[in-house]
Amino acid sequence: MSDVPREESRPMQSAGASPDHRPAPAAESEKAPGRAVAPWVRTRLRAAPGAAAGLALLVFVTALLAAALPRVVDSYETEGLRHALRTAPAHRAVLEITDPLPPAASREPEGLREEQEELRALLPAPLATDRGQTVHGMRTTTRVVGLDPWLPKPDGEPVEFFAASVSDLPAHAELRGGRMPAGTPKKAEAAVTAATAKALGIEVGSVVHVPGIGGDPIAVTVTGVVEPHDPQRSYWAVSPLLRTPSLTMKPDPMQTTYYWEAGLLLSPASGSVLTSTTGVPEVYWRYPVSADRLAARDGEPLAAALDSLAGGPVLAAVREVTGPTGLISTELDEVVAAQLASRAAISPVVAVAVFGIGAVAVVVVAMTGGLFLARRDAELTLLRARGASLTGIGLRLLGETSVVAGPAAALGLVAAVALVRGPDTPGAPALTGSAPLLPAVLAAVLVALVAALVLPVRAVLRHRAPRVHGAREDMIDAKTSRRRTVVELTALVLAAAAIASLRLRGTSDSGDHLVSAAPVLVGVLAAFALVRFQPLPLRWLARPARRLRGAVGPLALARAGRASATGVLPLLALVLALTTAAFGGSVLAGVTDARDRAAILATGAEARVEGRTEGLLLPPGTVEAVRGAKGVREALPVQIEYGVSLPSPGSADSPMSAPLVAVDPAAYAKLARRTGNGAFPPGLLATTGKGGPEAVGDTDRVLPALASPSVAARFAGRPALLNTATGSFHVKVVAVRDSTPAVRGEDFLVVNAADVTNRRQTAVLVGGAPDAKALRAAVAGKSGKSGDFTVTLASETREAYVDSPLQSGAETLYAAAIGAGAAYAVVAVLLSLTQSGPERAVLLSRLRTMGLTRRQGRRLLGLEALPPAVFAALGGALAGWATVPLLAPGIDLRLLALATAEGGAALAGVPLRVDPWSLVLPAVAVVLLTGTAAAVQAWWTGRKSSVKELRAGDAR
Repeated sequence: MSDVPREESRPMQSAGASPDHRPAPAAESEKAPGRAVAPWVRTRLRAAPGAAAGLALLVFVTALLAAALPRVVDSYETEGLRHALRTAPAHRAVLEITDPLPPAASREPEGLREEQEELRALLPAPLATDRGQTVHGMRTTTRVVGLDPWLPKPDGEPVEFFAASVSDLPAHAELRGGRMPAGTPKKAEAAVTAATAKALGIEVGSVVHVPGIGGDPIAVTVTGVVEPHDPQRSYWAVSPLLRTPSLTMKPDPMQTTYYWEAGLLLSPASGSVLTSTTGVPEVYWRYPVSADRLAARDGEPLAAALDSLAGGPVLAAVREVTGPTGLISTELDEVVAAQLASRAAISPVVAVAVFGIGAVAVVVVAMTGGLFLARRDAELTLLRARGASLTGIGLRLLGETSVVAGPAAALGLVAAVALVRGPDTPGAPALTGSAPLLPAVLAAVLVALVAALVLPVRAVLRHRAPRVHGAREDMIDAKTSRRRTVVELTALVLAAAAIASLRLRGTSDSGDHLVSAAPVLVGVLAAFALVRFQPLPLRWLARPARRLRGAVGPLALARAGRASATGVLPLLALVLALTTAAFGGSVLAGVTDARDRAAILATGAEARVEGRTEGLLLPPGTVEAVRGAKGVREALPVQIEYGVSLPSPGSADSPMSAPLVAVDPAAYAKLARRTGNGAFPPGLLATTGKGGPEAVGDTDRVLPALASPSVAARFAGRPALLNTATGSFHVKVVAVRDSTPAVRGEDFLVVNAADVTNRRQTAVLVGGAPDAKALRAAVAGKSGKSGDFTVTLASETREAYVDSPLQSGAETLYAAAIGAGAAYAVVAVLLSLTQSGPERAVLLSRLRTMGLTRRQGRRLLGLEALPPAVFAALGGALAGWATVPLLAPGIDLRLLALATAEGGAALAGVPLRVDPWSLVLPAVAVVLLTGTAAAVQAWWTGRKSSVKELRAGDAR
């Protein structure tokens, strides 16, 4: 900022002196005693409106980002909690209260409804239930057999009914025939769904008989056929037999027997008839959980509430309503616990990016204060020389920055609240949304305080003692103070502690912010080391550069080596930004690689073709059709036989089975090696030369096999006889692998297809980049429209790993933090060049009077700015490269990468790895940006006249 005109500088008297170079005459003051005095703050803002506007813009953007951050985190964590409850299987997302019914007991429907509301009132907050899907009644806990001969009996087995009285059936089903059941405890009436009526041949008016406890059958009259509304919602989905009958196989290993299971929907008035059946009845109240009002902050209270239901005071209160035998059952606690575990694992990783961008933002704001201080350094030096107090200077500067930073931060807060409103929540305020407001307010206030205090604090520290005008301040002459040494040693201790803590116990403690700040601390140490190290190589290079022709090169190196000590902050900002970008890029690259690998492990290759039922043979020509599909490079047919019984070395060993896979060893070994999934030398499965139909009856053959660890332990190193659909032969395990492409399970046996007796093709593993539509069309062309075969692509499997808002939100936030850090790095470069601009303009003007051409001047200013940028790029890249291996042992990206445990079961862990692109690209970008900005500044400076910069007596 330029000096204030003398006539507007009279308020400086209270600070100890006038800002003008000579005191105002006393006579002039006496002549105009009533003259209005311009306020200090207004005067300064009018003197430099551009600087004030720039500070306001920076504070606005920083406050917007800071206030939006907690709201964004709360939003995706809230969506993650709601998503976990909404997508959980219906039987896991409900709370059931049951009470056994003694024989011949009677319960009135109205009494059950009243008890339903009493029990609902006992449920602790924040547990909320969906009233529309709540259901109560009486039901059988064991199936009751249908005694009527007209009911279907596949394999001679009778129908088994699940009978239950359900409340509010007319509100959840549409009547397709007859009427809704009414009945009495003496005359039972029921309804069935249209699917049940069609499968079992039940009509309106049919009478179904079930066994009674006294020996006489109980008759149930079917009065209506209904069609469920929203069959996938809790009312129907928790007990799917009430909605859809099932053809079930009896668990008999000696004989395959099928029978029907179906549901009977009794009227509430007829529910008491169930106490006369053999179905062991009970009363039940089912409360589906409503996730619409839950927020991220409700996760821990919800877990505590569910724990209280399991065996705390809530259970005691429930039994006062139901009786001493009442029970509460739910799997919600497992769903909530899994969600909280995922959030606890993801939050520290995200906090790393937050700390990185926060540190860069603080440094850039501090640089802004340094820029203002440098422009007014002569003014403040003169004030101190004339006796101005530090308190007076500090308070006046605080007034200047406060009137700019305060409103800008408030506008940033308003913008953040308006832009990030959180997920839709019934009853949430229309203006602020459902996300909490207090963290955003605190973040904006913190930004305003930093922006307002940085200039007065730096000014007070710099001018705490009168200074000599024109003293040199460069990094070569600057002496290392004890304070600086203490700060550097403290940062070193903190960084070592953070790295050691992270490597020893990982990110298990989401509240340990020291661990999350580890990359930032490493970047700070790298910046401190660069500040100490940077002048030395520049001085070494300056000596041989003197022998070069021309003065531009030596002069640029000499000036770069004597850069101002105020260049520490730009260097720190760039190193922190590059370290954060390198670490964040490594995180995102690790997440991407983990998802790709998990998808390949789950699919076996880029695509997989197999039957919907195990062991279904591929139609003739399927492999050839797959090979001809667009994007397919290879198609490997395999023969998979599931459930092969394995030998039992000891009589006490439990039965064990595993899939048997017959493959072409050369092609299969190539696939396993390419996908990194159980690679092996193909020579291990060399053929015995005794396969095919001619080997039928030759059970003495010994086939080499590849096996999983548990299967290999079963064989105990000895050949064992297998009787399979592919033939009878001995198998000897020659190699052990943890996984193999053909099967997804943990147990398997892989043999040479040329050695089996019955060669068949049951699956095709596809390599390349297959087109999904073309591949499915090729399979459908051979299998017809039956839909017996499925085509699974690894790319589609991969999409299932990112279906959680918790993951996608954290990943998006990470990418946004990296982008914001890059933007702040750009601002740091521009501020650094702006701060040194006036001094460079004076130098260029003086050199031009000595004969330096305009082109040489531009080259000089451009080359002078490159060495610090190169050092910052190298330092940031090295710090980022060192950070990843230092912190990798304590960071597991598995939960961030994979939405479900099943999807990544084959991955024991997802370690952090160095991503070369994240190291190289940001570093090169910093150098190019600095060079471009310096060239533009040099071009603009060269266009201006040199008269202004060379004025005699200029304070510069």
